[in-house]
Amino acid sequence: MADQFKNFIGGAWVEPSNGQYFENRNPAKQSDLIGLFPRSTREDVDRAVAAAQAAFPEWSRTPAPARGDILRRVGDLLTERKDEIARAATREMGKVLTETRGDLQEGIDTAYYAGVEGRRLFGKTVPSELRNKWAMSVRRPIGVAGLITPFNFPLAIPTWKMFPALVCGNTVVIKPAEDTPHTVSLLVEILEEAGIPKGVVNLVHGLGEEVGAAMVDHPGIPLISFTGSTETGSLIGAACGRSHKRLSLEMGGKNAQIVMSDADLDLALDGVLWGAFGTTGQRCTATSRLLLQDEIHDEFVQRLIDRAGKLTLGYGLDDGVDVGPLIHAASLAKVEEYIEVGKREGTLALGGSRATGEGLDDGFFFQPTIFTDIKPGSRMATEEIFGPVLSVIRFKDLDEAIRINNEVKYGLSSSIYTRDNVASFRAFQDLDNGITYVNAPTIGAEAHLPFGGVKQTGNGHREGGWEVYEFYSETKVCYLDYSGKLQRAQIDNYAGAPY
Repeated sequence: MADQFKNFIGGAWVEPSNGQYFENRNPAKQSDLIGLFPRSTREDVDRAVAAAQAAFPEWSRTPAPARGDILRRVGDLLTERKDEIARAATREMGKVLTETRGDLQEGIDTAYYAGVEGRRLFGKTVPSELRNKWAMSVRRPIGVAGLITPFNFPLAIPTWKMFPALVCGNTVVIKPAEDTPHTVSLLVEILEEAGIPKGVVNLVHGLGEEVGAAMVDHPGIPLISFTGSTETGSLIGAACGRSHKRLSLEMGGKNAQIVMSDADLDLALDGVLWGAFGTTGQRCTATSRLLLQDEIHDEFVQRLIDRAGKLTLGYGLDDGVDVGPLIHAASLAKVEEYIEVGKREGTLALGGSRATGEGLDDGFFFQPTIFTDIKPGSRMATEEIFGPVLSVIRFKDLDEAIRINNEVKYGLSSSIYTRDNVASFRAFQDLDNGITYVNAPTIGAEAHLPFGGVKQTGNGHREGGWEVYEFYSETKVCYLDYSGKLQRAQIDNYAGAPY
């Protein structure tokens, strides 16, 4: 009989109120049933929010350095169990073990970074314009944070959201992606072992349209952090706007790697293979467009086809595998639809079919795919696919490459390979993205720097780094007047002064 998992509410592992469960299966081996997870309801969300609200007063008054101490302990425990949890993440998400180990390391880095930030929740002390008056600001927690996370980084992204929320003094209700619920259950087990107080972290499994929607609508959750599609993010944005919730959105991307004629082509080739086909293209930062300057276009395309055609597909826990499966049947069907679009808009140079054969027939595998002769402005050049599909676009000069990069509605990540410092700084200045890499692929964010994009990639907030702590806290300004008399700002100190 399959393992049956539970929600974590108020410090206890509990069954869903309706007694219903959904299956979690290995995307590389659909016959492998990982377990049954709660198909929770609005009632379960209500219980989790009530527990988080009850825990908030004491947790918010706990000194921030002490909150950070717990997160450092979480980092230690994640380190001890790194390989075990990485293997579990590969089993339910599909990407190769090397990548899930990286996912775990990012969570570890985030835990240690958040632990230190418990001593760095700085306000500011500023001079008052009046005599004998003190002025300063402090950071305060907001309340219950509702966190909705995606499947592709089942450990890292939950930690990006949860750890800053906790160190700032908020309590948490988290709903992981229904495709990867097990990894977050393991994370919550570690938080429990590390000594997180009851009710501070609450885990509610379920479907987005049921549990996620209930969290977004819940009056007891004043802030929401969501990572997922732009379409879903737009709906969440509208709902949060009506109820005046604080909201952080991290959504889609259509990221381009630009290769100039003076680039180190070996390095650029390594970069695009990793950026386009790592995680089977299922990253918001994945390299979906490859922009090649005329002079090196034909040579680079041939070398790319040769290298990409040698990538090994298979189960991510097997040795020698480069590319794992897509996450589910719907993702596979979406990629297949875009293959037909690509055939109409360009030339299919490699792949283009579901991958079958020994070790592949039971999973959602798709061949690494390359289209050439793609035109700027076409669907293949502007729409997010979220799979192992790369569109190659030719350009004449840097100005044209910048225009092509910027034409899409997204603005997450970009990359340029060049030996020219002028081109590098032009890229920093003119590429309309939240992240730009020089001589590195479009993927590879580091936990201590802000992460996010512009335009329809997000709504201006950032994950990671120092900026995320501003999202999970509020500024309160404090004045202390010890003059012993009424002082009227902007009046008494400037009375009679010329303007």
